[in-house]
Amino acid sequence: MSNTKSSNQAAVPEAKGALDRFKFEVANELGVPLTDGYNGNLTSKQNGSVGGYMVKKIVSEQPLNFSFMFYIMI
Repeated sequence: MSNTKSSNQAAVPEAKGALDRFKFEVANELGVPLTDGYNGNLTSKQNGSVGGYMVKKIVSEQPLNFSFMFYIMI
């Protein structure tokens, strides 16, 4: 493992709190015992299911822009 600092930066830092609340809401829906802080006791499958379901819910709430898709296909 590298000793350098991560260069990851949030695109919208103000959204961190809302995303954290959303993450706990999804974990609760899925029955994943997510806690605030270290969650090393959870399996990769449990953690992945939370992240995957978050993406699924976010994408399902976005309307499709068919005019944009038509423009790309031409």
